[in-house]
Amino acid sequence: MTVRERLSRIREELSHLFLERNDVIDGALAAMLAGHHVLLIGPPGTAKSMLADELCRRIDGASYFQWLLTKFTTPEELFGAVSLKALEQDEYRRVVRDKLPEAHIAFLDEVFKASSSILNAILTLINERRFHNGTEVLTTPLVSLFGASNELPEDDELQALYDRFLVRFVVHYIDDDFRFLRMLEAPPAPTTTQLTLTELAGLRSEAAAVPIGERVYRSLAELRRALNGKQIIASDRRYRQATDFLRARAFLDGRTQVEESDLFFLEHVLWHEPSQRDEVRAAIHELLRGYEDDAKALLYQAQELRDYAYRQWDNNDMRYRALIEAHTKIRHIREKVRGIIDKARTSGRPTDSVEAVDHEIEGIQQRMLAAH
Repeated sequence: MTVRERLSRIREELSHLFLERNDVIDGALAAMLAGHHVLLIGPPGTAKSMLADELCRRIDGASYFQWLLTKFTTPEELFGAVSLKALEQDEYRRVVRDKLPEAHIAFLDEVFKASSSILNAILTLINERRFHNGTEVLTTPLVSLFGASNELPEDDELQALYDRFLVRFVVHYIDDDFRFLRMLEAPPAPTTTQLTLTELAGLRSEAAAVPIGERVYRSLAELRRALNGKQIIASDRRYRQATDFLRARAFLDGRTQVEESDLFFLEHVLWHEPSQRDEVRAAIHELLRGYEDDAKALLYQAQELRDYAYRQWDNNDMRYRALIEAHTKIRHIREKVRGIIDKARTSGRPTDSVEAVDHEIEGIQQRMLAAH
């Protein structure tokens, strides 16, 4: 089995283990491939820490660190105790063994509740992959950090850390009864598929090389303009990092380039508050598939005109005039549909569904002509 096939197998195994979490799994894997971080917002008992732990288990040789943060959490708990031997030599250095600075995958529960000094150290670590240990600056092996919280941060000093979590999910308890029963009846997980750290590094390099076409960049700029108009503002850094995520997302799906359809996954990247998720999703849909909705609305108008023309009229003269009127209006409707097709083709967007609408309207035209 190739490395790419094992990555796909891991994705499949996780989807069987974590029900109703396909987007979260894809987002976590893509974030890991892109070297970015994930925030999971939701109540206890929604398998947030379990997902991070399972991902780390799939990387042979990876170190995992997990901790619950509170306002009483001390730096020693995350970064290691101060070295007594170093103090004897007038050096202030921590023993970081098995602590956050040595982790490849980390999970910090209630990530926004720690003190300012700890949060600042975490910010440097996840942003620069560096940890200042006395006079040394350690390069950390961190691939991805998973943060969890029951609520969003409110203090301004937490916004910098909040923005470092590129991918954000709101997770809930299992909703569907059938999947809930599957979860209850599920046997222990079988032997799991793994990647080595070297193989993961190779996959990350391949993902980073996935090209993004000019059309996707233009669409991303259009999306940014649309969201800014809705007062949903994301930082320039977030948009820049979003391109890394899009590459990883396309790579995860086995594609050789980023497609416009990958932009749909940015609904988990571009919102600032959970209440904005639906607006982000709608803006992406309007940008990428709004023309299909417009075509369907035109089809509905043509069908209404057909029904109007075929209603029971008092005499043949009224029926004939109704057919002529409906046929004329449907001809103009079809011209609009053809304009939508031409615009979609120019933009490089798929036209199959709109062409199907055009064919259906053409059929309505032909049947009306035959009825004259």
